[in-house]
Amino acid sequence: MDSLLINLAVILIKIVVILAIVLGVGAYLTLVERKVAAHIQRRPGPMVVGWHGLLQPLADGLKLITKEDLFPRYGNKFLYNLALIMALVPATLVFAVVPFGPEFEVFGIKIKPILTDVNVGLLLVFALGSMAVYGIALAGWASNSKYALIGSMRKAGIVVSYEVVITFAVLGPIILAGSLSTYEIVQKQIEQKLWYVWLQPLAFVLYMFSMLAETGRVPFDVQEAEAELVTGFTVEYGGMKFGLFPLVEWYVEVLSLSAIAVVLFFGGWSPINIPFVGFVDPLFFLGPLSPYVWFLLKVTLLFLFVLWLHWTLPRYRIDQIAETAWKIMLPLTFVNLAATAVFAPIVWR
Repeated sequence: MDSLLINLAVILIKIVVILAIVLGVGAYLTLVERKVAAHIQRRPGPMVVGWHGLLQPLADGLKLITKEDLFPRYGNKFLYNLALIMALVPATLVFAVVPFGPEFEVFGIKIKPILTDVNVGLLLVFALGSMAVYGIALAGWASNSKYALIGSMRKAGIVVSYEVVITFAVLGPIILAGSLSTYEIVQKQIEQKLWYVWLQPLAFVLYMFSMLAETGRVPFDVQEAEAELVTGFTVEYGGMKFGLFPLVEWYVEVLSLSAIAVVLFFGGWSPINIPFVGFVDPLFFLGPLSPYVWFLLKVTLLFLFVLWLHWTLPRYRIDQIAETAWKIMLPLTFVNLAATAVFAPIVWR
């Protein structure tokens, strides 16, 4: 009975910590993006609220909370509110299978810094990613607006296309690790002393392009297209509801998919990898904190890379996005998968 209570307490603590970090960091990533965009465009960005604008996200949150919550006259109120929940919950649940570091011990209790280490963790990620599109489709339908409906249908078409690509892209690392468990995939890379990005560069590039498409980032942001669709499927949302949609899609989803990319291709919490030689840890002086800092650094670099692309590339047309997925990326995933199946036994012989 005592062990059961201890396990429940550990799980509750993990849930609270993950939610607090994800939602808190997600809110402040809005400031990071505005600063990155400002420097790319040679301007200072937010500077007024707090030192160098550090309190700007709090001011934005207060503004959204105090705004009047309007509802479209001819919309479906139940589906209108349900859409927000269906967009937020799956994106957050992905972090349940993200391993943030190695196992450690506290007061004799062994703790894995992962909410649930299931042997089909990646299948859970794909299932949750597919569910998120239903929230966006409902948002467009329930708003009873042609602009919202067009934006949601564009998003649904893009997600269907790139879900297939991203699924086949990650099969390469899965074959190399021989497991669908995210924790096991990291452990295999550490045991084999090799990040899978060195063996799967094509899969990584395809994964990153698919991640941009699924999160509505440039050059695949035609579903929002502020200039022509006035933010697409969120056009009829106001106040805090309007703020939560971009928070989920542009920040929480990008963070979760970046974390999965680190797990699949960059050895999770492992330090710098020299191919077929081993690892080098310049942060050895941090001791037990070093693995967690490495994981954070990798996720941060991938997120900044996404921001750099977002503020430098032009937008694709919807037909170009679909053709790129089905005619270029999907065949490349088949080539990569076949090559991996043939050469993986040779590499690990």
